[in-house]
Amino acid sequence: MLKNYIYDGSKPFKITDVSTDETSLCDEKKKAEKKTEKNAESIDALQQMLYAEKREGLIILFQAMDAAGKDGTIAHVLQSLSPHGVYEAAFKAPTSTELAHDYLWRIVEKIPAKGEIAIFNRSHYEDVLIGRVKKLYETQPQSKRIDPAKIIDYRYEDIKNFEQYLWHNNVRLIKIFLNVSKKEQAKRFLSRIERPEKNWKFSAGDVEERVYWDAYQAAFEDAINRTASKEAPWYVVPADHKWYMRYIVSEIILSVMKDMDPHFPVVTPERLAEFSSLKESLEKEIKEQ
Repeated sequence: MLKNYIYDGSKPFKITDVSTDETSLCDEKKKAEKKTEKNAESIDALQQMLYAEKREGLIILFQAMDAAGKDGTIAHVLQSLSPHGVYEAAFKAPTSTELAHDYLWRIVEKIPAKGEIAIFNRSHYEDVLIGRVKKLYETQPQSKRIDPAKIIDYRYEDIKNFEQYLWHNNVRLIKIFLNVSKKEQAKRFLSRIERPEKNWKFSAGDVEERVYWDAYQAAFEDAINRTASKEAPWYVVPADHKWYMRYIVSEIILSVMKDMDPHFPVVTPERLAEFSSLKESLEKEIKEQ
């Protein structure tokens, strides 16, 4: 069902060959919204078991061009999750403290414990996206032994090894690229200008970044091809229709969590016997009051 959206390294990803506005798995908005709501309920039920079982952690990672819909998708698809064991980490421009460390330092801090879900709004991929396009590494202090021309290649290698490390240490990773078209992005920027309730989301810098559109597209294409693996595949989701994008994201998360197959811990006979004794004690206390 989702195979056309998955890139696990077994086939090349070419960004110009994939549609940003197709709705092949559900072409009716209301039907897709109902399915998304139902999927969200199933995801919530699985999250409760994941939290109780505490065998595996999960990172749900979102990358996209500006205005693709990261925030709205996170809110709509994952709003039903219990706050216990679920948190969002938004990775913006690194602080001076973060820049003083290796670039994965701030990411490692947010890795979820077993039973937890971490939602990454942007991620370590910023360093091979904006970091590559703007060549930010050229202004950052580096050891003399580091060849600036190889930094992005090093980071692809580091990311792939890092994600393999997470897999080996009970942390599952869902990597989602919300693929919006340049035309649709322009429409959404206009909406932020024209609708007062969205003015706060608009930044002139967002429009200025459109000059780098082609460079960012090439960076996304390379990042996906260089880091996709069977253990940590990329999901490229068409994002021009928000209702369809949210539906597909809900299907992806539900599919992975079903594969994780969490269960509530089994209570031992000894514990059940203890429960029986405690039940009698509580019932007696209630009667005496």
